Amino acid sequence: MITGSTIIFYLLASLTLTCGFLSVTTRQIFRAAIYLLFSLIGIAGLYFWLQYEFIAAVQVVVYVGGIVVLIIFSIFLTQQAGEKLAKQKPGRKIFSALAVFCGFALTMIQVYQHTFYETSETPLPTTVFNIGKKMMNVNEEGYALPFEVISMLLLAAMIGCIVIALRSKPETK
Repeated sequence: MITGSTIIFYLLASLTLTCGFLSVTTRQIFRAAIYLLFSLIGIAGLYFWLQYEFIAAVQVVVYVGGIVVLIIFSIFLTQQAGEKLAKQKPGRKIFSALAVFCGFALTMIQVYQHTFYETSETPLPTTVFNIGKKMMNVNEEGYALPFEVISMLLLAAMIGCIVIALRSKPETK
C-alpha cells in the first residue's frame, strides 16, 4: 500500500540520487556545485523524514551552509563559473566506475555481515544535551572521533578553497 510517507521518501531519494548523478557527470563546474547542493538538501530532507531534526540541521549547516558555499565561493573567486571542465579520458572513467563498484561491494559486504537485532533498551530522547554528551564521550559509546573527523573535513575544505582561490590564472597572449 502506498502512503504519503512512502511517496515523500521516494521523492527525496530520487532528488538525492538524481542530483548526485548530475553532479558527477556535468562538465560545468558551477552546475556541479549546484547539483551537489540539492543532493545534500535531499539528504537533509531524509533526515527530517526520519525525525532526526538535529542531524538534519547539522547536515544543512555543515555541508550545505559550509562546504558547498565554500566551493561556490571558490568558483567565483577563480572566475571559472562558466567554463567547462576538460573531458575525461576513457581510462579514468573506467577506473572511477571500478572504484564506485568496489566501494558499493564493500558496503554491501559490511551490511550483510552485520547482525541487526532489536534491543530492549529504551533509547535516550534526542535532545541537544544527550546528543552533545554522546558526541563528547571518548568511551566506546561516544562519538568524539567522528566529531574530530568532521572538523578535519571542514578544515580541509577551507584549505582547498583557499588554494583554488589563490591559483594563478593562465596568461593570455
